[in-house]
Amino acid sequence: MESYLFPFDSLICMLLGISFTVWFTLLLVFIIVPAIFGVSFGIRRLYMKSLIKLFEWATLRMERGAKEKNQHLYKPNSNGIIAKEPVSLEQEIHEMRRGGAEPEFDMSDIFYFCRRGVESIVDDEVTKRFTAEELESWNLLTRSNYNFHHISTRLTALWGVGVLIRYGFLLPLRVTLAFTGVGLLVVLTSIVGLFPNGRMKNYLSDKVHLMCYRICVRSLTAIITYHDSENKPKNGGICVANHTSPIDVIILASDGCYAMVGQVHGGLMGVIQRAMVKACPHIWFERSEVKDRHLVAKRLSDHVADTSKLPILIFPEGTCINNTSVMMFKKGSFEIGCTVYPVAIKYDPRFGDAFWNSSTFGMVNYLLHMMSSWAIVCSVWYLPPMSRMEGEDAVQFANRVKAAIARKGGLADLLWDGGLKRGKVKEVFKEEQQKLYSKVLVGSSEDRSRS
Repeated sequence: MESYLFPFDSLICMLLGISFTVWFTLLLVFIIVPAIFGVSFGIRRLYMKSLIKLFEWATLRMERGAKEKNQHLYKPNSNGIIAKEPVSLEQEIHEMRRGGAEPEFDMSDIFYFCRRGVESIVDDEVTKRFTAEELESWNLLTRSNYNFHHISTRLTALWGVGVLIRYGFLLPLRVTLAFTGVGLLVVLTSIVGLFPNGRMKNYLSDKVHLMCYRICVRSLTAIITYHDSENKPKNGGICVANHTSPIDVIILASDGCYAMVGQVHGGLMGVIQRAMVKACPHIWFERSEVKDRHLVAKRLSDHVADTSKLPILIFPEGTCINNTSVMMFKKGSFEIGCTVYPVAIKYDPRFGDAFWNSSTFGMVNYLLHMMSSWAIVCSVWYLPPMSRMEGEDAVQFANRVKAAIARKGGLADLLWDGGLKRGKVKEVFKEEQQKLYSKVLVGSSEDRSRS
């Protein structure tokens, strides 16, 4: 009996060995080697175009199936609310008051605040930025829209085939690439860290970081289009970008080298941080140092003062926003007084939702979603460098940079703090509305006294 099992076991082992050899050979030839030299065979672009045609066909089938079943397909932004042009509080108060002398206080003023409160509840422009945006058409992912299920038997069958492809082929491939990229990053940066400081070490560090980040980008099947590369950040400056996802880092770092800023972590992240800082002067803060604004500002200032060091990469929003808007920039990175290089990042949600809602998903669950999506498609715009103008404070400078990023990326420019994702509205915002209304009343009384 054993004599018959032994050849069978040997055959199984041989087939597994051949499979692994072929698997890693394909990875090496088509992914790892191109990542080292920064070239692409165009396979991902062809894959993206094929997906677009598939989604278009699926949308037509979905609409046809809905008509046959007399179903109404829900589409976002169909709440019937007509957006109004922004008007100041003073203008709206004066419009609501009827003719005659304007008193210091009018009962009709109450209706203005009631209406604004109802509008905020019905069409809240803040909290909806912390949930995934819903698509008008289905991209064959159940997480995208729960209203498109069971429209057509063909679509259901196609969705099932997509599940097999994404979880049976793409997910194992991407996990392998992710471990390869992270493993090489830890090993190679540790080796580069053994070299003495100098041009050779900086050169090797740049090449190692670029290669490893490009492998990690391929682990997400990321298709990135970079625009205006002549404006790429330079040494001695700070690169600021809108923040949608943790993968924003590797999206930018696969096209250029940056000095990262962050808090010291434990576990696997701590191992990666300690290895990276050996090869490149990244800026890691201890938990007790993060809240010390003066210490943070000093370390950032010392870094940008040395033009031999890489530009610092910072996301001033401080939290992830859902790829539809840019929220308030923290002023800390704009107080340093160096050149700021704005970057706008915009993801295409048709292929996969890159937004990380940290209140709902942990990092592992989020990465599983990313690696089981069809692809990550995004555009990156490098904007011209900006500096503080004479008489401009840090807050005004931050708002000017934020507005430029929002305009270039086609995002809504919001003044609200992203910290509202987990906290309550600050008293400062309430007091600001009270001051605006008090100016209306004071202005009315002054006009009356003059007359």
